Amino acid sequence: MKRPIVIALAAAALALAGCGGDDDDSSDGARESAAPATTTEKQAGKTKKPTPSSPGITVAVGESDFGSILFDGDDRAIYLFTKESSSRSECYGACAEAWPPVLTDGAPRAAGAAKAGLLGTTERTDGTTQVTYKGQPLYYYVDDPPGQVLCHNVEEFGGLWLVVDPAGDAVQ
Repeated sequence: MKRPIVIALAAAALALAGCGGDDDDSSDGARESAAPATTTEKQAGKTKKPTPSSPGITVAVGESDFGSILFDGDDRAIYLFTKESSSRSECYGACAEAWPPVLTDGAPRAAGAAKAGLLGTTERTDGTTQVTYKGQPLYYYVDDPPGQVLCHNVEEFGGLWLVVDPAGDAVQ
């Protein structure tokens, strides 16, 4: 009886070890059906910046095999999800486990060639604050080591995952 369980656990671990773990078109059936309004929607098209009660995450620009792209202050590559056409996140459940959102507790800060005017935030269904850049929610790939990009141009969860250039555009 233990052997089938061990095999099932090993298969699940391998599935998550790739870029993501599910190429299903849905982000997660357990997600709330009506996501709360994003901060962008709440302010009629203007992206809200949280009050700096605590230091926010730093977004900077660094060099990669894909040119100049966004990284956080810990040198983790930042991605966007092409399935999303607004600042409202559509990545929850298994999607957010493989592609964790870039979260912040305070106002996000730009460093170097990153543009402060493109930084913003959106509220997730769990009440956390996700960083946006040029209105797009931002994500990490769970297995990217600092300074590396392992899962650029990968199709999962109904869209492509692409790194972001300093202008806020997806790198093709």
